[in-house]
Amino acid sequence: MQLLSNEEHSAARRFMISSAVWLCVATIFGLISAIQLFAPDAIRNIPWLVFGRTRPVHTNSVLFGFVPMGLVGAGLYTVPTLLRTRLYGERLANLAMWLWNAALLGAMLTLPAGQTQGREYTEWIFPVKLPFFASLLLLLYSMVNTVLRRHEKVLYASVWYLTGAVLWTAMLYPLGNVMWHPRTGALTGTVDAIWAWWYGHNIFGLFLTPLAIGMAYYIIPRIARAPLYSHTLSLIGFWTLLAIYTHIGTHHLLQAPVPTWLKTISVVDSIAMLVPVLTALVNLWLTTKGRLGNFTQSASGKFVFTGLVWYLITCVQGPMQSLPSVQTYTHFNNWVIGHAHIATLGFSGFISLGAVWYVLPLATKRRLYSENLVNLQFWLILVGITGFFVVLTTAGLIQGASWFNGDTVYKALPLIGPYMGLRAMFGLLIITGAFVGLYAMIMTLRRGSALPQDEGNTPSEGLT
Repeated sequence: MQLLSNEEHSAARRFMISSAVWLCVATIFGLISAIQLFAPDAIRNIPWLVFGRTRPVHTNSVLFGFVPMGLVGAGLYTVPTLLRTRLYGERLANLAMWLWNAALLGAMLTLPAGQTQGREYTEWIFPVKLPFFASLLLLLYSMVNTVLRRHEKVLYASVWYLTGAVLWTAMLYPLGNVMWHPRTGALTGTVDAIWAWWYGHNIFGLFLTPLAIGMAYYIIPRIARAPLYSHTLSLIGFWTLLAIYTHIGTHHLLQAPVPTWLKTISVVDSIAMLVPVLTALVNLWLTTKGRLGNFTQSASGKFVFTGLVWYLITCVQGPMQSLPSVQTYTHFNNWVIGHAHIATLGFSGFISLGAVWYVLPLATKRRLYSENLVNLQFWLILVGITGFFVVLTTAGLIQGASWFNGDTVYKALPLIGPYMGLRAMFGLLIITGAFVGLYAMIMTLRRGSALPQDEGNTPSEGLT
């Protein structure tokens, strides 16, 4: 095996394999963190396993490991396929994959050791951030040159979203991480809080979201065997996402001493996010009209379609909880944690899994080893994330009502103890799903039967 292979789709395959591995890592550390929320003394005298260290390992494994690596891997197959050309710089894309994994491994070693810059989603110390940023630049170079050297004149929606996600993140990452201050990775005072949440929210909106929507635009029409309902709507959604999402991060700081005009903009644009969200969902769901049966028969289709349902729930709940009157009950409690889980695992995570299971056979020329195993993973993770959402939302409302009525934090904690136990139990389902998926992927690579040469080879099949 060549580390910097020039074999077609090798980088795509390796990114998708990495995604499956990091999902297992993320869920293990998530369970360790969840156990400590209802049994704080369960893990004693092991500094690298305390909640304050396992929690950032969990979040970073999901946000920078499992979800984007699956979507980027699928995208590295999708973009050149749609453009009817080979990926430019396959070796560069493989180097990007190794650098990305090196950064994640560095984070997994330094965060449990207490080496952190202490800002949400920017916890990695400076030496760990460098290979990740280099990986983004290599991917950007590879994808842009693929677009420039394309044989297909029309840029389909997926190409816009997937290339845009890499471009925006390559611009966003050094700014949000304040990389010109390598020692602290931060500005000072309230300005840093504004800056950090501008970055933190855009990791979801300009990184995970366009990657997920880009893959949905590729997979939904192909499984539906129907043309995309409207290419115009897809581009309206693309540009309104960029125009609106960048201004909403301050809705996390409505109780902070932040300028009122900035708070107002963040709330107004949070509500306005319904425009790009509903534009994408209406476009994709009208594409499936009369063809939903195709998705019940496809393991990958179930993942992607369910991810879009979670996207609707997420993006109705998000604008609602940006309102000051709603935040009175929901801010700083488990309601927000429930929302974060359905945004990351429910929406982009489900689409990432669906994209991997759809693209993997095409990129490897092997059929899935077992559709039943993929379906099992779907139901395990769906039940787990649904349980998470219900349990955490309920616990959050209990906390919010308790604090609103003047109770202290220590009086509210016993009320949510049972819910934290339920959270860990649902987490076991998600962990099981993660390892079932990894096993199914390994067996597909080793024992999957050969895919016929003409199966799934038409780049625009179902898109136009």
